[in-house]
Amino acid sequence: MRAEAAADTYEGGLRKVARVVLLDPDDRILLLHGHEPDDPNDDWWFTPGGGVEGDETREEAALRELAEETGITEVELGPVLWRRMCSFPFAGRRWDQDEWYFLARTTQTATAATALTDLERRSVAGARWWTCQELTRAHETVYPTRLAELLRRLLDEGPPAGPVTLDTEIV
Repeated sequence: MRAEAAADTYEGGLRKVARVVLLDPDDRILLLHGHEPDDPNDDWWFTPGGGVEGDETREEAALRELAEETGITEVELGPVLWRRMCSFPFAGRRWDQDEWYFLARTTQTATAATALTDLERRSVAGARWWTCQELTRAHETVYPTRLAELLRRLLDEGPPAGPVTLDTEIV
């Protein structure tokens, strides 16, 4: 199943997801700006990533999704930092996800979505690089909800010895 079909035809069940905590040489993190397809005022920021397709690994999914959503392909993929279970309403249905967050570094900072699904085209408004300080001060909704704190710890202490399980988020 192609990426376009996978996200647009999700009908429930636990969705395996790979997300990317992408840092540039200045330790800024790349976040996408999303919103409900029919309500741009219901918006939030989130890390690039998406559902695992077929027999691909989460690492392969992370790199594919990053390329599709941002056009960034020059990436050094690192370890899994965090794992999170979440459940949220979006586009008229409930999404239940098992998310793995991979650390990645890049020097490529220009972004251009190259292969968004129809649903993504209707619900992703762009991308922005954020400093940790900007993220800490942000009044916008950001997922995962503790991202500023998690990023600060990552920058101060480096990657954890193994993936940290984040609190389940149910919206």
